[in-house]
Amino acid sequence: MKGRKLIITIMIAVFLFSILHKDISYAKDEGLKEYYEETLQIPDYVTVKAIVIDITFDDTKEDKVDVPIESDIRYQHLKIEILNGKHKGEVYTVRNTVEMIMPYKLIFKKNDIMLLRLTEDERGEVSSLKIYERSREGKLYFIVVLFVILLIMIGGIKGLKSALTLVLMGLLIIFVFIPLITKGYSPILVSIFTSIVTVIFTLTIISGLNKKTLTAILGTISGVTIAGILAMAVGKAACLTGVANEDAQMLAYIPQYKNIDYQGLLFGGIIIGALGAIIDVAMSVSSSMWEIKEVHPKIQTNDLIKSGMNIGKDIMGSMSNTLILAYVGTSIHLMIIFSIYNMNLIEIVNMDFVASEIIRAMAGSIGLLCSVPITVLIAAQLAKK
Repeated sequence: MKGRKLIITIMIAVFLFSILHKDISYAKDEGLKEYYEETLQIPDYVTVKAIVIDITFDDTKEDKVDVPIESDIRYQHLKIEILNGKHKGEVYTVRNTVEMIMPYKLIFKKNDIMLLRLTEDERGEVSSLKIYERSREGKLYFIVVLFVILLIMIGGIKGLKSALTLVLMGLLIIFVFIPLITKGYSPILVSIFTSIVTVIFTLTIISGLNKKTLTAILGTISGVTIAGILAMAVGKAACLTGVANEDAQMLAYIPQYKNIDYQGLLFGGIIIGALGAIIDVAMSVSSSMWEIKEVHPKIQTNDLIKSGMNIGKDIMGSMSNTLILAYVGTSIHLMIIFSIYNMNLIEIVNMDFVASEIIRAMAGSIGLLCSVPITVLIAAQLAKK
């Protein structure tokens, strides 16, 4: 009963924080804010889907050995039919320009589906069509639906609950986390708030309101907090900017959002990135210890702690590898570039981007490791009562 009350109290506190916390505007000066809003470039196009119904010209497969690769430009003339929007069913011919030197080239075949950026004139008629990308969402929907089906088939009711928590987490990031960041809230505070809400609702939905859930919640929050504090302390000492990668730089060049705390956004991302692994470890340790307590209700506290630590040691090794390998997997291209250009270790580790990734991986892993003994001690203390 006490565990349920504490969980409900945490939920209420988080909810009140979200309501009462004052908005830190990205433009406190109203004149500056109006200037930013006026200079916001709203796209004058709409994105539509179209299918290639015929190819009237295509020289992308021809051998042009006498043309230098840097000046080799090919063309496709594609007859397309628009599949959605107010111009659905209309047929046009568009030219696809292919620069052969570019590693990423869009070359289409008949019946391929593409995305186009369509602009209209004053009369509402199509004035231009520009090829944007291939249409891939059908394949993505397939693999997502397959994952959900297998999750429910194998996991049963708990699998269904897991799917619901994933939906909740996605909605929280899209409709809470990102809007609060763009409105000027502290990225670290927003990340902590999002993490706490995610942890509470995820574990409560999956395991219910009980001491096992409370143990996992407190263990996860402790581990995530340690990861965030450590990342912030080391990152500030290392003078990380938060704008080392191209995505952050693109965002920084948008005048409306130039006052976002990009360093804080880096640290907030570390907190969010470590959350999933820490939840997994804390819940596994908590669940195991409460199962032991159920089977042996008279077990001594020291024996319970010892068993919990042994379980945690087995889990933490594999989960640390999982967390670090996840970060390494996103940096394979960069590692190959370092190898090709024979860059030495000193050059590599002192790059802002690389240092950020190292701190991200290490801070998350340390938070994960610390969550094990904290979860064990919390479970042992709650088991006494």
